[in-house]
Amino acid sequence: MLQAADLPDIVPVFPLPGALLLPRSRLPLHIFEPRYLQMMEDVLKTPHRLIAMVQPNPVPGHDDSLHSIGCAGRVTQFSETEDGRYLITLTGISRFRIAKEISGFTPYRRTQVTWEGFERDLRRTEADTSFDRPSFMALLHRFFSARQLDTDWETLKEAEDELLINSLSMLLDFEPEDKQALLEAPSLTTRRETLVTLIEYTLRSDGEERLQ
Repeated sequence: MLQAADLPDIVPVFPLPGALLLPRSRLPLHIFEPRYLQMMEDVLKTPHRLIAMVQPNPVPGHDDSLHSIGCAGRVTQFSETEDGRYLITLTGISRFRIAKEISGFTPYRRTQVTWEGFERDLRRTEADTSFDRPSFMALLHRFFSARQLDTDWETLKEAEDELLINSLSMLLDFEPEDKQALLEAPSLTTRRETLVTLIEYTLRSDGEERLQ
């Protein structure tokens, strides 16, 4: 089993608003900016092939500021297009906390990170022992219907708890700050509770907008 000591202290950063990566989940990305193409070239030369996904956290006077917690993913699939772009898949390995940003000569940003406090990310699939799946699926039906979204309900019904909760956290269209709250949830249970709160809030907001 992978240990925190096996992970590097310095990782390249890909700040992308609204893009959420969670441990053991997969995130497809399209890499086309020159600085991130260089990042990919460099990452593929490393043994760990890690890229750190971090939400920007703009504050007055510091538009390039980042949230302190992100999630690192390993490049597990990639293909290069004829015009030099990359289509990649990141598989989430572990969350981390940024210690400091590293200055240097790379066109992309790098940070020194600590993996301490996220040991559960490196373990096996997490369970949600208090998960009321029938109630959750009923709420999800209401949400998808209100948003006129389609999905494969049979696949959702058969998915394990972690895959279901994490996939929905990553895919549903919430605000970046809400995505950050889902990322920082200390356990699968608290992530599911946060997800339910966000879905219920969205349903109430949608209802209020229709009444106006």
